[in-house]
Amino acid sequence: MSVHDTQNPESREAALTAATQAVRDGKLIVLPTDTVYGIGADAFTSDAVADLLEAKGRGRDVPPPVLIGDHAVLLALALDVPEYVERLAEEFWPGPLTLILNAQPSLTWDLGETRGTVALRMPDDEIALDLLRRTGPLAVSSANRHGKSAALTVLDAATQLGDAVEEYLDGGTARLGTSSTIIDTTVEPAEIVREGSLSAEDIVAVVGDIFTAPEPEEHEETKDAGGTGGDATSDGAEEPEVDGARPEGDAGAVQDAGEPDEGTTPEGGTIAPSGDTAGTSEDTTEVLGGTPAAAPDAAHGDGAARTDPTASAADAPEAHPGVLDLPSEPDLVELSTTPTEDVTPDPAPSTEEDEPGRGSTAG
Repeated sequence: MSVHDTQNPESREAALTAATQAVRDGKLIVLPTDTVYGIGADAFTSDAVADLLEAKGRGRDVPPPVLIGDHAVLLALALDVPEYVERLAEEFWPGPLTLILNAQPSLTWDLGETRGTVALRMPDDEIALDLLRRTGPLAVSSANRHGKSAALTVLDAATQLGDAVEEYLDGGTARLGTSSTIIDTTVEPAEIVREGSLSAEDIVAVVGDIFTAPEPEEHEETKDAGGTGGDATSDGAEEPEVDGARPEGDAGAVQDAGEPDEGTTPEGGTIAPSGDTAGTSEDTTEVLGGTPAAAPDAAHGDGAARTDPTASAADAPEAHPGVLDLPSEPDLVELSTTPTEDVTPDPAPSTEEDEPGRGSTAG
């Protein structure tokens, strides 16, 4: 193993040349970043990525992020990039922001169990950017053994990784020493997998609230014409509720580029385990309610039969819709001396709603 001083302008070029050659040869390197020191390998050399995970004592279930040296590389590596992602990259790259995106399916790499995603970051470190522009994308994880403290200096990294790394680049003490913020943009709304150097407020100030699903439109349900004349208000569509679940195998499980393992960051920043992250996507349930129509009222003749149940079918009088049944002749004589009674049928119940349906908001 070799350690190179990149802080000295006279030795910087030789250091970068040695590191670049090591990457091309499929070897591992340690490089400074703006957050903590990282262990890196050529992202397109599967054996080198496997060696990186072995050196850290990590499995394929926690694939490393990929560091890039230019904004344009994002579109070459990612697919279906949301519009707000480009604005975030423009504002916060280079810097402590990692974006989980859908990976281009044509990429010939094996970073581990990524489920078709990739976590990209452009570090805000002069040495790292210079190296990345020479080597191309690097798979980079924090330069420490699993469960150990993050490396803030090249000596910290060398103490933990030793001869597993070919070339060490010494860039002094890591400037931030804290984790980057990781955002999963493959889901809608987007999710903060881990809040690090950048807060949710920092993100919202640039692109608006991408972490909250838009409220559903209210729906109106017209009351059935055969219903009662009471309250015709229907229950509107409810806002989706959150069940706290995270999709299995989400790319949010990736370790941040050049940053501490879970539970080992100096500032306590961790990557939330898959299936247990705050601000997660919502399961949607829509419930529409209404007032059931009342049964036909026999007293008002709403479809009720008015025949004598003891009479035969042949004796039944012929039905004449709209014609009132008249009493027999003797009854007419008696009725002639009795004040007539209003026989006008009751008006049919109103079918017009009292007010539009009201949407209810779930807690």
